[in-house]
Amino acid sequence: MKKTLFGSVAAFGLGLAPAAWALDDITLQLKWVTQAQFAGYYVALENGYFEEEGLNVTIRPGGPDIAPPQVIAGGGADVIVEWMPAALAARESGLPLVNIAQPFKRSGMMLTCLAETGITSPEDFPGRTLGVWFFGNEFPFLSWMSTLGIPTDGGDDGVEVLRQGFNVDPLLQNQADCISTMTYNEFWQVIDAGISEDELVTFKYEDQGVATLEDGLWVLEDRLEDPEFVDQMARFVRASMRGWEWAAENVEEAAMIVLEFDDTGAQTEEHQIRMMGEVALLIEGSDGTLSLEDAERTVATLLAGGSDPVITAAPEGAWSSVVTDAALN
Repeated sequence: MKKTLFGSVAAFGLGLAPAAWALDDITLQLKWVTQAQFAGYYVALENGYFEEEGLNVTIRPGGPDIAPPQVIAGGGADVIVEWMPAALAARESGLPLVNIAQPFKRSGMMLTCLAETGITSPEDFPGRTLGVWFFGNEFPFLSWMSTLGIPTDGGDDGVEVLRQGFNVDPLLQNQADCISTMTYNEFWQVIDAGISEDELVTFKYEDQGVATLEDGLWVLEDRLEDPEFVDQMARFVRASMRGWEWAAENVEEAAMIVLEFDDTGAQTEEHQIRMMGEVALLIEGSDGTLSLEDAERTVATLLAGGSDPVITAAPEGAWSSVVTDAALN
């Protein structure tokens, strides 16, 4: 393997933790099920990057009934993968989450509509039914509608919000005019269901200027007061970014590694390879460091919520560079 920014020489000088040293246990809680969205972590585990950094990492898959902030609050994880809107909402509610790294630079979230509905721009949303994910995933959507001045309680001037399950059935069954999709996942589920791309109209949050940061790494604030934990997280981030770098350069192989860890058997090779290719576009150019400009853009979007904003004030202390500074140095 070629040496990269997070090259093969790790924190232990030769890249190998001495056998006599005990590995530090770290538990990572994912935001969703085992899939290529999280390939970097599975690659780091499979390729031994975590072990080279002296870490014994347990990766816990997520699911529709698993909220990462609740898991870490209950002591079930040391670090979680979470979207910034959900994390900041949890922080404002009293859970002191702090972003320590941001592998994803761009958002993959979008609304996908059937072209036959006649929707060609957001101006056509009023009077329509839009499928929206909840469990914290609704925050970017609600901020977007507020920015547009479109009520979300129905009526001719507003939109009817359908609490969408984590599937594309509402679009396929004509229950909604548009549904929430990710560029790397649900959009392709629609395509696989037999609807061609020219029969769809998509609105990427990035293109609408309301994209918020996704899939950041978050820990509890008080744990950053422990130098030993900061060191563990620096090693964790360094190994993870090596994993992401390798995954982006070896798309098919990374997808196969993800499939090895999928105990459900629900994922397909074709879908995971395609997903990995799309995810690689979202992490392109990232070294794991959080861009303050991107964070402030996310906060501005969340504050633009009219009478019911996602957060009511700009957060203080919600991100720290102490881990990535140590990881990169």
